[in-house]
Amino acid sequence: MRFGVNYTPSHGWFHAWLHPDWDSVKCDLDAIAAIGMDHVRLFPLWPVLQPNRTWINQDGIEDVRHMASLASERGLDVYSDVLQGHLSSFDFVPSWLVSWHETSMFSDVDAIEAQSRLVETLYDALATVPRFKGLNVGNECNQFADRVHPRRMASTSEEAQRWLNALLTPIEEKARANHHVLLHSENDAVWYQDGHPFLPRYASNIGDVTAIHSWVFNGTAQKYGALSDTGTRHAEYLVELSKAFADQPHHPVWLQEIGAPQNVIEVNDTPEFCVRTVEHAMDCTDLYGVTWWCSHDVSSAMSDFPPFEHDLGLFDEQGKLKPIGRQYSRLAQQYRERHEPPTRSTAIVIECGEDGNPVMRSACAPGGSVFDKWMALSAKGERPALVTSQAASDAHRLAQLGIDRCLKVPMAAGDAYSAVSDPSLEEAMAS
Repeated sequence: MRFGVNYTPSHGWFHAWLHPDWDSVKCDLDAIAAIGMDHVRLFPLWPVLQPNRTWINQDGIEDVRHMASLASERGLDVYSDVLQGHLSSFDFVPSWLVSWHETSMFSDVDAIEAQSRLVETLYDALATVPRFKGLNVGNECNQFADRVHPRRMASTSEEAQRWLNALLTPIEEKARANHHVLLHSENDAVWYQDGHPFLPRYASNIGDVTAIHSWVFNGTAQKYGALSDTGTRHAEYLVELSKAFADQPHHPVWLQEIGAPQNVIEVNDTPEFCVRTVEHAMDCTDLYGVTWWCSHDVSSAMSDFPPFEHDLGLFDEQGKLKPIGRQYSRLAQQYRERHEPPTRSTAIVIECGEDGNPVMRSACAPGGSVFDKWMALSAKGERPALVTSQAASDAHRLAQLGIDRCLKVPMAAGDAYSAVSDPSLEEAMAS
């Protein structure tokens, strides 16, 4: 079982890519390795790597390779994103997509070609780093197509699918030959939000691994309580939900982002939230790994962040390991050699259309009928899975999954889910 961190540089946050302090980076990576982490996820900034559509900054590419090499030298496996994209409420979009050049990254042919070229360039630069393991298209790029985004880049579902394939397909053969994984990541709108152009079956089938980003500030903590059984099972639920839409049994799922946001969790409760959340996730089969958000707190000198974003690290501003960091380190040691848990024999059915997508994604969201039924069964110790209505009518498919009991529930929307970390912001945008 992989345990790692999303690496946030302690000096300069991600603005450090403008002028990397390599001594500081070395100290950060030493500290991450010292607490028993086995991998890091890197976040280069898109405008730094590709400030012009037809010009890639090779010095920026080399900086990403150098950071990956420093991590590798410290025994850390390396995964890297490409398109950043969106990070902690800030958007990092190159100028050739906005203002006088405004267009959609998902549908503009020239923009897609440029992104594809950048993905391949960065992959080629990292491919020979000894402990490089895989490439992620970008961090929650689907949020740019979300209805609540203030500068939305509209996309249809067909365009979203073509965009993902255009970025991943050109490097698939090289990655497969090198045993590297390719994937993309979305926020939970892909699972919970009706009408969102990025679909569950894309998340569960395009790429080698499904990425899960579990944040309980989405209404879960507000409705049920962060330390409730429901709050600490949210990540487990999302892992199981993603598996329902995978065409192939045992498609691996990576809990790629999980954190303890203090806008909904008391600081003294964050270690307990970490323990209970990870322990529940360890009861999922086909789990690829867990990557905590994040390694280091954001400096208080940095302005305009949502306040909770400053305190998500395992290490504080001075580089001191926090109580939550000690607990996560202990969990990594405890579960790294875990045995694969038994399969789940009971499944809740998600009603889907002929295209394999839920007829009501909001039923799967916090407060929805599917979500609440799954949580109720879990509280009784039943370990439920989730399946689509198509799988529920396919005896061979159920046998492959080890499921011998299917439960149907009416599809009813939830009343808790918010697509942003601060629900009042969504309300303001809507008005």
